[in-house]
Amino acid sequence: MDSRKLVGVPLILIALIVLTDVLTPPNVHLGPLLVVAPAITASFASPRLTAAIGALAIAAEVLVGIHDGAFESLNVQVGLGGLVVVSLLVVLFAMVRDRQRRELTQVRSVAAVVQTALLRPVPERLGPLHLASAYLAAEAEAQIGGDIYAAVRTPHGTRLIIGDARGKGLPAISEAATLLGAFREAARRSTELPDLVADLEDSFDLTQIQSDAAEQVYAESFVTAAIIDIPDERPVLSIVSCGHPPPLLLRQGVVISLDASRPAPPLGLAPLCDPQYVPTDFPFEQDDLLLLYTDGVIEARDTKGTFFPLEQKAACWTGEQPAGLLKGICDDLLAHVGGRLGDDAALIAIRRIAEA
Repeated sequence: MDSRKLVGVPLILIALIVLTDVLTPPNVHLGPLLVVAPAITASFASPRLTAAIGALAIAAEVLVGIHDGAFESLNVQVGLGGLVVVSLLVVLFAMVRDRQRRELTQVRSVAAVVQTALLRPVPERLGPLHLASAYLAAEAEAQIGGDIYAAVRTPHGTRLIIGDARGKGLPAISEAATLLGAFREAARRSTELPDLVADLEDSFDLTQIQSDAAEQVYAESFVTAAIIDIPDERPVLSIVSCGHPPPLLLRQGVVISLDASRPAPPLGLAPLCDPQYVPTDFPFEQDDLLLLYTDGVIEARDTKGTFFPLEQKAACWTGEQPAGLLKGICDDLLAHVGGRLGDDAALIAIRRIAEA
């Protein structure tokens, strides 16, 4: 609510306290209650307005003391001194709060810029593909996280990635940025999909050693990802899944889970198992819809602990364009969890259309 509408509350309190004190016997002093006015004002108003209300409360205390003929009494003097001290403290509090609010606004602005640079929305059209993307943050204040997606146009088609970095916070963001940068560079350079995934794997180190006095701290880092290649000339798509949930193919009201025949481990874990990146091909014909998503979607729970039924909900939107599909799923997802996700969620929808 606008602070200008709330300013009437402390003014009314001051008036009521003064009026009550005037109507009560002189030996009853209600002046100390005036401290409530600047204290309340500090919770919503600027330091300047808080100081003004504090000054008005001090003036009211002086007038009440004079009216009662007890201005020079110890009780009134102590009450007046306490009111002055509290007013100064709440003004200081308001100043600190406003400074922190400005810093938070600046941090959010920087986060929004970083989010735009790191996780750009996919283009609406790439060759014979119509695309849309969506990102839902678990926290309203957090604009960036470890969920990633990107689409890159190549001479022969379109390549996409969707992934989820392990953990949260700055380490996850760093891993996400590393992977996105490697994908955007290698997607155009690597001629075969397995070579592209191998290049992405090379962008990661399994362990990051941090020195802390005499001990060494080892931290694993990995990213689950699905890397997709969609050629322009053939109605197929190729997928290499690195520990990521399978994409969904929506065709004429039917939802098909595209499970890779030979999934690989998450990116960053290659030194543990010497993986083989073998693509799995699936038909992807005109008017088919492909839905890519992170585990924040399928692991979302309602108040009863029930997981979000993505396949069931997606079947209701198979006739939509990509943007409409994502809007319907995101609305259903937020309704399922009561408006607040427990984990970030990213989605991409792709429809193959007739090339103009």
